[in-house]
Amino acid sequence: MKKEKNKPEKAEEVNETAEEVTETAEEKLQKALDEKNEQFLRLCAEYDNFRKRSQKEKQDIYSSSQAEVIKELLPVLDNFDRAANNKDGNFEDYKKGIDLIFNQFGEILKKLGVESYGERGDAFDPNIHNAVMTVEDAELGENEIASVFSKGYKLGDRVIREAVVQVANS
Repeated sequence: MKKEKNKPEKAEEVNETAEEVTETAEEKLQKALDEKNEQFLRLCAEYDNFRKRSQKEKQDIYSSSQAEVIKELLPVLDNFDRAANNKDGNFEDYKKGIDLIFNQFGEILKKLGVESYGERGDAFDPNIHNAVMTVEDAELGENEIASVFSKGYKLGDRVIREAVVQVANS
């Protein structure tokens, strides 16, 4: 008879042990879920901080670049100011000053890596030239530039402004 009494007690013990194991497993799973959730939230916060920091750095680089270019151009502005205020100078001196300013400006562009293109006789390339007129010219070949209305400018391989040209024999 003792065996029959022990069976229900053992069954209850097994059920209690199973409940404890289940609760322990649930607690462990909840703890692991909470840890992963915390990691995810930290990762989101780190990414948001990285994005904001990168955006600020990009803006700072842009502003710094603008300031450097303006700093390079200020001497040209100073020379134009001197030329405009020299009302007593003769025409030859004025012309010489303008030529010097033009050369100074060209040197600054060269220093910054900007190069001009689009000369009479160059081959027409629709990727870098903007043809606004055509003309028949026996001296020039087919699709050669006859006249340049505005020079084009490039910075490395990037076109800053297309050359505005007249194309011959197209």
